[in-house]
Amino acid sequence: MQSKYKYLIGVDGGGTGTRIIVASPDQKILAQAEGAPSALGQGIEKAWRAIMDTLALAFAKSNIAVPMLSECAIGLGLSGANNIIWKNEFYLRNPGFKKILIDTDGFTTLMGAHGGNPGVIVAVGTGSVGMVLKNNGERESVSGWGFPAGDEASGAWLGLRAASLTQKSMDGRRKHTTLTESVTKFCGKDTDQFLAWLGEARQNAFAQLAPLVFQSADSDPDAKKLLLKAGEEIAVMVRTLDPKNEYPLSICGRLGEALIPFLPDDIKGRNQKAKGDSTIGALTLIAQQLK
Repeated sequence: MQSKYKYLIGVDGGGTGTRIIVASPDQKILAQAEGAPSALGQGIEKAWRAIMDTLALAFAKSNIAVPMLSECAIGLGLSGANNIIWKNEFYLRNPGFKKILIDTDGFTTLMGAHGGNPGVIVAVGTGSVGMVLKNNGERESVSGWGFPAGDEASGAWLGLRAASLTQKSMDGRRKHTTLTESVTKFCGKDTDQFLAWLGEARQNAFAQLAPLVFQSADSDPDAKKLLLKAGEEIAVMVRTLDPKNEYPLSICGRLGEALIPFLPDDIKGRNQKAKGDSTIGALTLIAQQLK
């Protein structure tokens, strides 16, 4: 069935950006590009616009003539696709792809990490999610509830806690530390500046504070405690998904990889490098559907 399609497309769409790969029917990568965020929570029209702009860029960068969408099959792993209303609206606004398959970016990360085979992942970036694909084909997930109540261990989760410590330092409830001084330099050193930043801050803004936590870890015990707590949150996800240690495990995402040194030893020892990323997982997803 793949011969009916000129190109297969894999999309990883999140709150930070969009990554796309274009492949031949035999899944040979021909083009790739990165673009603006396409998380569904920012709006369906905006998500589609980011995806189409990034796809056009991928073709342009590789000097490939832009095909008709009816010649293409596209698999998408999108942040927010667990919201059935957003997902259905996204399907309805399909601009013309002959075959389209949407799932969460967590599931396409899982598919990429283990080559479409059973396994466990915890993906950590601006948000976080843990997923398992079992031998019987069932899948389960934990976390991924979104900011600010969920997404434990994520960049936004770390940033929110760094901001909370900084507030206490600014009003005298605790002494300033390397971390809180770094946060005030980033957000504003006086109360009015910091309040103004907080008033505009959303998930992505808080996630920008996460690197400050890592940078402060060697000199600030509170920063290190936050990272160790994030590592324990990841461990809880893994143990919940795979209590008998039955499946291969990959900790995914740039932030997830950065947190590996802070994992409990038993989880750290199980971790193995992912075979592929979410774009590969999205490509695998659509290719499997076409078989």
